[in-house]
Amino acid sequence: MSSEPILSVSRLSKCYHIYEKPAHRLWQFIWRRHRKFYREFWALRNVSFEAGAGESIGVIGRNGAGKSTLLQILCGTLAPTEGDVRVSGRVAALLELGAGFNPEFSGRDNVYLCAALYGMSEEEIRAKYQNIVDFADIGEFIEQPVKTYSSGMYVRLAFAVIAHVDADILIIDEALAVGDALFTQKCMRFLREFKRSGLLFFVSHDVTAVKSLCEKALWLSGGKVAAFGSAKDVSELYIEDLYRSSQSVSGEELANEAIELPVLGDFKDMRLDYVNASNLRNDLEVFRFDEAGAMGFGTGAVAVRRVLLVGTDNQPISWCIGGEPVRLRIEAEVMRSIGRPIVGFVVKDRLGQPLFGDNTYVSHQGTVDCDRAGMLEVVFDFRMPILMSGDYSISVAVASGTQQDHVQHQWLNDALFFRSHSTSASTGLVGIPMQKIDLDFK
Repeated sequence: MSSEPILSVSRLSKCYHIYEKPAHRLWQFIWRRHRKFYREFWALRNVSFEAGAGESIGVIGRNGAGKSTLLQILCGTLAPTEGDVRVSGRVAALLELGAGFNPEFSGRDNVYLCAALYGMSEEEIRAKYQNIVDFADIGEFIEQPVKTYSSGMYVRLAFAVIAHVDADILIIDEALAVGDALFTQKCMRFLREFKRSGLLFFVSHDVTAVKSLCEKALWLSGGKVAAFGSAKDVSELYIEDLYRSSQSVSGEELANEAIELPVLGDFKDMRLDYVNASNLRNDLEVFRFDEAGAMGFGTGAVAVRRVLLVGTDNQPISWCIGGEPVRLRIEAEVMRSIGRPIVGFVVKDRLGQPLFGDNTYVSHQGTVDCDRAGMLEVVFDFRMPILMSGDYSISVAVASGTQQDHVQHQWLNDALFFRSHSTSASTGLVGIPMQKIDLDFK
């Protein structure tokens, strides 16, 4: 990663004039500074950050947060009201469907037009034209007017162009959401390769995609920078804010005195039950649950007191083995009536990408009613997948309602940590035990 920033944004602000009637524009022109016939809307306010080559930044925020306005300013298609943007190198952007295309021109003509707008010479375009066509893979439609294209074909051609302009900064604004699965995967492979040497800005409402593709995230709220940092941390803050606003969650710490729980015995080393026959065995080291250190949010009606991985004998374990049965036990204190609870968990990798998880809604909907204060215990029995070497965490949550519409009473990010020290998995995020593998040669 370059130590020198190729993009520097300083105290950037953008103000729009909103007129109630078309005639007010004329009146404003006549009266100029003597009267105001408009109201001001600040789409951006004092936005500042720096980024260098080799970085990938996800831009997240609600509709109207200022994401598109920021990207248009970075591309140079919109002038800021205040502040300064310094860019070193060529910028290529995929902001919206059809941007930079003439609908009356053919796909071929638009390739030349769009590439020329990015500063490519005609000789460069001719040299890369066939590669662009092959990447877009729209067949004979390349000779048809783009006004006849579907939204997916628009994206294919536009992305193919920006993938071949040798840009230093690449900006993608939600456009890949309309592409088909195969083309989206092709684009993702290109973006992962590009971000090794260039600066990538990726805008999406899908925080999982942001955490998967980006190392950093910029969260915009009301035109201001709400947070800027690691994609995992910023995404979790953003999700928490969404829950708070939708449920009017106070987030205040619980004042109730915790119920005394029985003291647990020593943690059992589950490795002793297995023969250490191979250095590829998927040993998973489990760390103790720290209630005080777990970060979360909720209404405060429930407090998660323990999160444990236990063996088949229900004793807490400090080690387990991928591919073997395991139990996840969650103990929560119900402070006041919440009705019918939903308890769930999700296992995430070090980037915060969800790998697998489940909840009690389908199996126990309506069977348990927390109509008073007490203790709620949930046990999930499952076979631990074989995991790649690295660090993992388990987030847990207690809610009430339905899968689609529920109130979050307690959500704990990274409630339990564990580490995979070795693995037999050869590819993918997780591995599964194979029932049988046949190899024959005749």
